[in-house]
This record gives sequence, C-alpha cells and structure tokens, in this order.
Amino acid sequence: MCGILGVVATTPVNQLLYDGLMVLQHRGQDAAGIATGEGDAFHMHKGSGLVRDVFRTRNMRALPGSMGIAHCRYPTAGSSSDSAESQPFYVNSPFGLVLAHNGNLTNTEQLQEEMFRQDLRHINTNSDSEVLLNVLAHELQETAKGFRLDLDTIFAAVAGVHRRCKGAYAVVMLIAGYGLLAFRDPFGIRPLVIGVNETPNGNEYLLASESVALDTLGFRVLRDVQPGEAIFVDMARQMHHRQCAQNPVLSPCIFEYVYLARPDSVIDGVSVYETRLRMGEYLADKVAKQIPVSEIDVVIPIPDSSRPSAMQLAQRLGIPYREGYVKNRYIGRTFIMPGQSTRKNSVRQKLNTVAQEFKGKRVLLVDDSIVRGTTSREIVDMARAAGALKVYFASAAPPVRYPNVYGIDMPTRSELIATGRTDGEIAREIGADALVYQDLAALKASVRDLKPSLSCFDSSCFDGQYVTGDVTPEYLDAIEQAREGKIASSKKERGDARQLQLKLNSVQSSHG
Repeated sequence: MCGILGVVATTPVNQLLYDGLMVLQHRGQDAAGIATGEGDAFHMHKGSGLVRDVFRTRNMRALPGSMGIAHCRYPTAGSSSDSAESQPFYVNSPFGLVLAHNGNLTNTEQLQEEMFRQDLRHINTNSDSEVLLNVLAHELQETAKGFRLDLDTIFAAVAGVHRRCKGAYAVVMLIAGYGLLAFRDPFGIRPLVIGVNETPNGNEYLLASESVALDTLGFRVLRDVQPGEAIFVDMARQMHHRQCAQNPVLSPCIFEYVYLARPDSVIDGVSVYETRLRMGEYLADKVAKQIPVSEIDVVIPIPDSSRPSAMQLAQRLGIPYREGYVKNRYIGRTFIMPGQSTRKNSVRQKLNTVAQEFKGKRVLLVDDSIVRGTTSREIVDMARAAGALKVYFASAAPPVRYPNVYGIDMPTRSELIATGRTDGEIAREIGADALVYQDLAALKASVRDLKPSLSCFDSSCFDGQYVTGDVTPEYLDAIEQAREGKIASSKKERGDARQLQLKLNSVQSSHG
C-alpha cells in the first residue's frame, strides 16, 4: 500500500505532485519522493519521513519540468525503512527510466536470479520495485529497434513485464525524452485511475492511486486503468493505451474498501464511502442475531475509517450513535507502525475517551477490522476505564487469518490474532464481552451491490485464496522466517544499543 502519482502538464509539475502526495499521505508515511522530467533530463529528490518533512523550498526549486512522478512509501513484507529503498528508482540503460510502484511482487527472488544470470543487470537494494524497474528496462532493451522507442516497443515491453512479474503492481514511470508510462497488473489488485484537465494550451493528464487526488488537483476523472492495460502519454501530451496482458481479470484488493482508501475515493467505479455504509448495514443484521439489541445502549466508532459503517449500523438497529474517542491527528497510523511495542505505546497517545459516553453504559464499539488485536485490546481497556458496564466489539471486516502478500504489512500468521482462534477466544483476547465479525460474503456484497459486474476480489487475507495462483505454503513459510529473522535482529540491535547507552551512562556517572 503506497501512493503513486504521474503527470504530464503544460506547466511545471513540482507543486502539483507535492500537493498530490499530501492527499495520498494516508497510503504511506515511511518515505516520499518526486522525480520530474525536463527534456531528456531527470531531477529527483526523495527521503525518509512524511511528505512535509522530506521536501523543503530548495528541494522543490530543484525539480523543474512539466512531467513527473511521485511516491509515498509504505514498508511492505521484506522491505526496510532504509532511505535507499525510497522511491522513485532510476536506471540509465538502455534508456533513462525512473519508476514508482505500489504493490508487491511475489517472485522477486526468481527475478533477481534472472537479472544476475541472464539479463546481466545489477540490483542495488532489496526492493522488489527496483527489480520491477530492471525487468522493464531489460524488456525495452530486447524489443527496442536500435536506440529508438515507438509505441509498439513500449507496449511490448509492458507485455514482457506481465509475463515475468507475479504479484501486485500499479506503476508510473518516466522515459527520458519520450513521456509517461503507467500500467496495472493483470489482476488489477492495486488501484490506478487516470484523469484529464483541459487547458487553453491543451490537455494535461494525471494518474494516481486514488480518485481523491484527481478531485483535489482539479482533474476530471476519465476512468480506472484496466487490469493489464498500459497508458502512455507522450511529450506532445497525447494519450495512448493498449491491453498488454493475456486473459486479464479484474480482482481488486477488497481491503482497499475496508480500510486503505480514503472514503471520498472511487475505486474501479465503486464509491468507498458507499461500500462502508453497506458494510454497516450487513454488520447490523449479524449483530442483531448475536447480541440482543436491547442490551446495547450506544454505538461508538473507532475513528476514522469505521465511522460510515458504525453510523449505518446504529441507524439500522435504532441505537444512538456517539463519538466516544477523540483522535490526535498528529500521531501516525498505528497499523503502519513497525513493531508491536511501538504500536501499543502509540494507541493512548492517538486516542482519548469522552468519558460521559461510556460511564454506566453498555457500548458497542465498531472498527473497520481487527488485524493484530493490539489496538483493539487497548481500546476495550480504555472503554472499561471510562466506566462502560459492558463492551461489545464489532468488526466491519471478517477475521484476518492469512498474510497479505500483495503490498499490505501483515505477513505472518503468528502476528494475526484470528489465526487459530475462535471468535469467542478472540473476544477474550481483546477483553470484549462479545465479538461480531462481518461475513466474507456480506463484505463482497457491500461492494458488488454498487457494481454487480465486479465479480472477483482479492480477499486473500480473509480466505487464504491468492488470485495470482503462485503463492504456496512454502512461500508463506519463507516470508515468516525472513520476518522473524528481521524482528530478532532488530531486537538484538536495540538490546546492544541499550547496553551501550547504559555503559556510557555509567562512565559519565563515574566521571561526574
């Protein structure tokens, strides 16, 4: 889950890309980067941190050009917070290419081996995005007629990427002296939408992870990029498109509608806000079957993404809706933070209770999902500390029992509270008097009700069915072992640092 933007305009695009990244900041808070094109030259600045912290006035002045791409990074399985893995990535052979990617490849190791032994290309980081860039560069080299590119060559190279790369990828890329290329994997797992801005000097085109970026930047949404499709906007700002995959099937990540996307976005023709309203309706029906409605005094959402579901649930059940938690908007999203201890410590900094909404009441808390359970446990504890007589908990999503390998940081089964536990056991783990989960069929219906033609979804974190067909138990085991190794290494590094600090304190004390 990252945010990407690509634009070809009639005027400098640096401010446009910066503003777009600010709108997509919810998709990644780990790092940010912008690359612009000016003729055959690229200009780039990137770094770790929030968009507002990475870019200063001097950085923006050093990003001239009327086309560009931008990225805000969310660390996924197997990645690190190393600034070297910030995007965009750049290569200069056989053409100047700079790329930003949202998603996660599932055959990265195989591709790295092919890069080394067959393609003779060097990979500098552990990022699958750099691997994807080099695959595309190699395919361009193989299909190019000499050192010139044409549309057939570019689209053939994308077709080569589809044949070789497995997993999820929505991509924007600049080709020096040629234009902007964007494409989506053959399953359309990660979102990508294109918009236009008609100006007196001609059309401008913007591609982004979510339609909200187009809305706020003054672009009219044209449509979603189709799975397997490539879009190319040339230097004359002419748009070209072609289907580059065999047998593409639209299977968007359903977790985008549950949590990842902003409610004011429209993904693959479906309003995220309206899907969340419907999630609340379906969830209300299930709550009524499991908990006597007369036993619930008030419905309280966990801000922010669960609000539409909680409001609709309360209305359907005829129960008062109240805001019981106040959010500190200057604390990062807990789901994105690395490490359980950091996540747990941040919850009470992030949320505080409105005590009178809990005291002496039987409350139903509604959240968009329960992943690790750490936040849910803290939230239930806060409700009881505020005086709640009973605390019921409802999740607008089904139990998350399987790792997501397509770009969301939930890679190991051992970290997921629902793995190997019944609903009753999970309720006890988080301290709730009762727990109600959404049914997967109801979740899919929440989206399909708004677009009946949307028949397939990636719902792998709920049902363990991976749409790309290449995710094996051995692959999941390897991810878990790698992650556990990283966690152990990180703990050792923190322990060593702690011991060093204690020694320094001791030395300073003895010299004091």
